[in-house]
Amino acid sequence: MKRILFTNLLLIVILCSARAGGPMQDLIRAAGDEKSYPGDNTVVVFDSTRVDVKESGLSYVWTHTLTKVLSYKGALDLSVVKFGYDPLSAYVDIQKVTIYKKDGTTKDLDLKSVMDYPAPARAIYWGAREKMIEVGRLDPGDAVEVVQFKKGFTYALLEQGEDDDSRYIPPMKGHYYDIVEFWSSTPVKVKVYQIGVPKDKPLQFQVYNGEVQSSVLFRDEKTIYTFSKKDIVPFKPEPHGVAASDVASKLLLSTSPDWFAKSRWFYKVNEDFGSFDVTPDVQTKVNEILKVAKTELDSISILTHWVADEVRYSGISMGCGEGYTLHKGSMTFNDRCGVCKDKAGMLITMLRAAGFKSYPAMTMAGSRIDYIPADQFNHSVTIVKLKDGKYHLLDPTWVPFVRELWSSAEQQQQYLMGVPEGADLATTPLSAPENHYLKIDGASSISKDGVLTGSVTISAEGQTDAGMRGMFRNSNKTQWNQNVEKELLKISPLAEVTKIEYTDPIDYKSGPIQIKIEYRIPEYGLVSGDRLIFTPVVASNLFKNYQGHLFFETWIKDRKYQFRDRCSRQVELNETIELPENSGPVYLPEAKPVKGAVCSFNGGYQLKDRSLKLNEKIVLGKRIYDPGDWPEYKDAVSAQNALSEDPVVIRLKN
Repeated sequence: MKRILFTNLLLIVILCSARAGGPMQDLIRAAGDEKSYPGDNTVVVFDSTRVDVKESGLSYVWTHTLTKVLSYKGALDLSVVKFGYDPLSAYVDIQKVTIYKKDGTTKDLDLKSVMDYPAPARAIYWGAREKMIEVGRLDPGDAVEVVQFKKGFTYALLEQGEDDDSRYIPPMKGHYYDIVEFWSSTPVKVKVYQIGVPKDKPLQFQVYNGEVQSSVLFRDEKTIYTFSKKDIVPFKPEPHGVAASDVASKLLLSTSPDWFAKSRWFYKVNEDFGSFDVTPDVQTKVNEILKVAKTELDSISILTHWVADEVRYSGISMGCGEGYTLHKGSMTFNDRCGVCKDKAGMLITMLRAAGFKSYPAMTMAGSRIDYIPADQFNHSVTIVKLKDGKYHLLDPTWVPFVRELWSSAEQQQQYLMGVPEGADLATTPLSAPENHYLKIDGASSISKDGVLTGSVTISAEGQTDAGMRGMFRNSNKTQWNQNVEKELLKISPLAEVTKIEYTDPIDYKSGPIQIKIEYRIPEYGLVSGDRLIFTPVVASNLFKNYQGHLFFETWIKDRKYQFRDRCSRQVELNETIELPENSGPVYLPEAKPVKGAVCSFNGGYQLKDRSLKLNEKIVLGKRIYDPGDWPEYKDAVSAQNALSEDPVVIRLKN
């Protein structure tokens, strides 16, 4: 019972300081009600975790939480208690669930009703499971106490035993790491994290994005580290912000000495397993597909795109080789399916068959990796050493039908190479905006009665090219013309498309995509007396879905945190409109130029005789921006939007 119903000394001191004598019901009452937390549905009275780390790196973890219901929405949220786990590498046991009713009564749930079932999954089917117990109806003022025991770790490696704790030892044996969030989407009165580590295991830690109280004590053969924080206010994300873990308070800790040690371990564990051994079948295929290669880059490009396009993204449990140990390339070659690490491993195997030095690397798609060597990874990629002596990144997972070899949607992202000499944490470089251009060139004429006739030519490269190909690749071929036509119909529902031409959207290797549309739009210009009012088609944010910056909330004055776009980007918009005879300008919109260090905008109208010319160019230089970049980013985007919303006014003359 002592093991099950633990509460560490520091937690008791903190809680009792709020209300002397504090049994659970007193703590629940002292936590406040819905008036204390307007807009919140629950409040965590306490959240306590105790970790006991063994010499092998195996950890026993107890969590003890008490959560109070503030609203009926919160009651619904707490109606079940649920924990996910992977049985290959973790064990979870719900040890106590007690309901504290507002009237003072309590009820211990029968733990025999705990259900253990396969977790919902999509694309990756590794045998993850969930344990759940139904709490039932709750009312505002009620609270739920939960005690849970866990051993193991998040990612599966090689299964090493069926009946003992060996399967729960972390992949990097003898070492332990953890990432502890000291932020929450709901208010927390107090959170405590305590870890006991063998004295011969130095533990390094760092608190990011805030302050956490800490202490270190020596007890017998263990060093006890305790971290706590009181009155945690719900974290409020900003639109298009970076991941919460990048900017909200968190604790990283690890017994691994540095990233170099992790790099060498990652290299060795895969080499020992034989993840990249070249089989005769693989060698034959590599020889076959490289017959047309003329240069070093040709070979790398052909192999990268073969793996990207020919190996389907679909993860199933394949036995030995889950997690940090990559499945053997021969297995993926036969199955022609796998997740990121399988595609990365397949490419490494084929590159080695072609005579290249190639290794795996780990990265984190969607958030930052901080410098404490805790395992902040969710994605695997490939590196190859070229004749220039440098390692270059390849990602066969993110470049199916993409003209890049490394997806620039992953720029400014940290990664760790698994190389024999070891490597430090690195960051992927910026990709120049012109590598991801969108160009729209239009030629049109408008009549005195407002009929617009013309054509537009759209071309794109890099990530913008990949996005535009999606309108073809993700739909039936019979819908391709309709998908293109819809983009013009968004500008005017009266648009009549008379001709559509485009390069083969599936043949991405031959060159950037190009689309040409010819159209006629009756009643496009508004005629009012001797005035003709209209906005040129190209200025009207045509193909807006492929200009992600146009969806940013430019009304936000300041930003507290970093924000992100999908990719760096350059947009060039040009159109020449022939005006009716004997017409002249009344009003031509103007846009203020933006000349920033990272973002810029230039654009406007010029009129010569009857020829009205529109030119716009917007340059957005990053994927992840600092708060200080926001003024020039929003000003550049606002300038483009302003020209799309401000019409041209022409005087018609008899």
